[in-house]
Amino acid sequence: MKGAIIPYLTFYGDGKEAVEFYTNLSGLERVGVQKYSDANFPHPPEAADYLLHCHLKKGDFQIMLADSADKPSENNKHGVTLLIDCESEEEIERLYDRLLEEGKVLMELQDMFWGAKYGKVIDKFGFTWDLNFEKKG
Repeated sequence: MKGAIIPYLTFYGDGKEAVEFYTNLSGLERVGVQKYSDANFPHPPEAADYLLHCHLKKGDFQIMLADSADKPSENNKHGVTLLIDCESEEEIERLYDRLLEEGKVLMELQDMFWGAKYGKVIDKFGFTWDLNFEKKG
């Protein structure tokens, strides 16, 4: 695994406001920002201006966030996911398989449009994990 586990916060339309708040609060810099309309990714029309992905960083501290195009549940307005940036295809496959032991697939491990292999699972304890491996070249 590369670096620390990165918290990934999920919002439901107020992601841009959260980015402004967190950058002003702590001096975090925007490493990357992408809206749904910037990517070839299916989404409802009302989510076109939502954040598909935002990466904020200051020194070693990192946080990522996005807006979900899905409706929030009554009990959970915002969600937290843990992101692991993997060093190899073997590592991402091993972690994916282990987290699925008594867990649940949210997104199958697959090649994604941003040049990575990616999968999303809920482990047996109910925590959501994003697994990402940036492919070279």
